[in-house]
Amino acid sequence: MSSPVWHPFTQHALTPEFPVVSRGEGVWLETDKGRLLDAISSWWVITHGHRHPRIVAAIKAQADQLDQAIFANLTHQPAEDVARGLIEIAPRGLSHVFYSDSGSTSVEVALKMALGFWNNQIKPRTRIIALEHAYHGDTVGTMSAGARGVFTTPYAPLLFDVVRLPFPHAGREQETLDMLKVAARDAAALIVEPLILGAGGMLMYPPEVLRALAIICRRNSTLFISDEVMTGFGRTGTLFACKQAGVSPDILCLAKGLTGGSLPLAATLCTPEIFEAHYSQDRSRTFFHSSSFTANPIACAAARANLEIWRDEPVMERITALGAMQEERLERFRGDPRFSNVRRQGTIAALDLTVADPGYLAGIGPKLSAFFLDRGILLRPLGNTIYVMPPYGITAAELDLVYDAIAAAGAKFT
Repeated sequence: MSSPVWHPFTQHALTPEFPVVSRGEGVWLETDKGRLLDAISSWWVITHGHRHPRIVAAIKAQADQLDQAIFANLTHQPAEDVARGLIEIAPRGLSHVFYSDSGSTSVEVALKMALGFWNNQIKPRTRIIALEHAYHGDTVGTMSAGARGVFTTPYAPLLFDVVRLPFPHAGREQETLDMLKVAARDAAALIVEPLILGAGGMLMYPPEVLRALAIICRRNSTLFISDEVMTGFGRTGTLFACKQAGVSPDILCLAKGLTGGSLPLAATLCTPEIFEAHYSQDRSRTFFHSSSFTANPIACAAARANLEIWRDEPVMERITALGAMQEERLERFRGDPRFSNVRRQGTIAALDLTVADPGYLAGIGPKLSAFFLDRGILLRPLGNTIYVMPPYGITAAELDLVYDAIAAAGAKFT
């Protein structure tokens, strides 16, 4: 009997069966078909490795105390502790934390905060600006802010229009900045993935461009939203990507690594001005957003343990070491005509396999995924773009297995 489960971002007509995962530890997943090296951190969420003992212990302890409580009327210590911990480590100027449960919802919250900020001041700013090729999630608002194309075409009637800036490709950065100078004059907010666009193809741009975007927004009183759902918690080589540009956003979106990847939890941080715009004796100015599991105590306990790991363990040293290992292993592909655009940002490495039909729907994509799985490597290419984003504790020998598989794929498919 076939499974009734409908998997995300999966064309079931082309995927007849799925390995059944039973256990995870470190960078490895155990399945009914053998071990898999998780080279993409299980969709970019696992930071310290699967089942970090301190996070597991925190989850178990919290489950024995409090499983769930409505967060509209009540609060609890794990949520209070995580909020304070995030404010301590986030870019300066952020003062309030709103919880949700996924990257998409953290961005939905950010967009609603921005529009609520302007609405509550009776100022007619409603336009959102976003980057070409952006991806911010799969809910209606986040799809609207993301790139239009194969991800969004069926749902076009639901989506609102945004101003789209060209991606700041090398040599064309000024075109992006000049367009923002015009668009920002009366826009509510600009939303960006700082330094690297994930699902859009692991496209990278330098910190000075990010800083210039933020400065233009500041000069025009346009809110600056940093979507660090993927880039946060060390992926780009610093705790938050914004720090490399010396940027403090008005709104910061976090998820994925917030709990070390163990449980779903998201947070949207904002400045005092945005909170104050919603603070009133007038109940119509309330921020009207929630989910049933907002600030789930068990998820917050996992996040609190994760923040403690960042404080107590040499996480940044691991990140620096991983970045160096990635750079060293990428070198074998530079100048290889089978690959192009070999690139790295912090712990994230990417390269494009040379094919006749590049892009997200490149025919090589499913073949590459199957090839890597057969070799015991969990990689999920974005079409012909192969990226490596492992947990920070991966060893040099384990990383060699990943890059040997990529080299073998190049030999087989080109």
